Amino acid sequence: MNHQEQHQNGVVLPQFSSFVCDWEQDEPFSEEDLRAIEAIESRFLNNKKRPFSDSSAAKDDGDDATSDNSARRSHRRRRLPKSLVALQHPNASSLSPCQGYSRMRLPVMKFGGQIMYSRTFADVEKAAEKLLKVLEEKKRSMVQIPLGFDIEWKPSFRSGVPPGKVAVMQICHGTSHCHVLHLIHSGIPKNLQLLLEDPLILKVGAGIGGDTAKVFRDYKISIKGVEDLSFHANRKLGGSPHHWGLASLAEKLLSKQLKKPKKIRLGNWETSVLSKEQLEYAATDAFASWHLYQAIKDLPEPQVESNDKSSKAEDVPQQ
Repeated sequence: MNHQEQHQNGVVLPQFSSFVCDWEQDEPFSEEDLRAIEAIESRFLNNKKRPFSDSSAAKDDGDDATSDNSARRSHRRRRLPKSLVALQHPNASSLSPCQGYSRMRLPVMKFGGQIMYSRTFADVEKAAEKLLKVLEEKKRSMVQIPLGFDIEWKPSFRSGVPPGKVAVMQICHGTSHCHVLHLIHSGIPKNLQLLLEDPLILKVGAGIGGDTAKVFRDYKISIKGVEDLSFHANRKLGGSPHHWGLASLAEKLLSKQLKKPKKIRLGNWETSVLSKEQLEYAATDAFASWHLYQAIKDLPEPQVESNDKSSKAEDVPQQ
């Protein structure tokens, strides 16, 4: 993580910064906000009844004691409440200090490479040809080549009206390039079909089984060589199986925030030309899939306990 670290009770903890709330406040409190909060707290503390022993001590000690007590109150007021300090714990994701403050602010994940946008049949065919050449080179040194894979379509908000066909397919094979293919206008050329049906080209994504089923329904193409990141993560992480999505995996394994704004996710993917926001959203999803596959692959294999009891039973002589 890029956070500065501090030591507390021998444990290295990330320094507390700001929070992401359920209402997704994007900016930390300003100095003016902090002064207003302190003023409210100060009025509350001044109006609060003091214990008898405190007031007596203040009268006996005079103005210096009053100033000292005020300074101590100010010092106490600046300490983080326990619910916020708890977020510094390494297992902060399992804690629920309050409904609004559910997790620490994390850096937003974005694809920083070049987005290759293709919307006509000829453009998609050319993009698939370039992609196949790159993958053929990689096949010489790799048994299976992972591709971050995802699709988008126009949702339906009316009962009885089915959603649109797969409108966009995004494919990412590294940090430098990501292809966004506007299939609703181009269809699927033969060379793209060959890529999708090649079992040696691994397509990875969260819930990718549903994506491949939709591609088959809409275009009658069976995508081969797929791996679900959720299943892959559960196998490596152990414990109870969890239904991981891209965003939850990015937070868990990469300490990154993968934003999913509804106005883009549920927007019109059948538009004549995709917007910059749609292109960035699509490319980032495919890149996140590719990046998470690499992260999960690098996790240690789960340890399998040997069945010592059965081996010991075999050593016992039969009566």
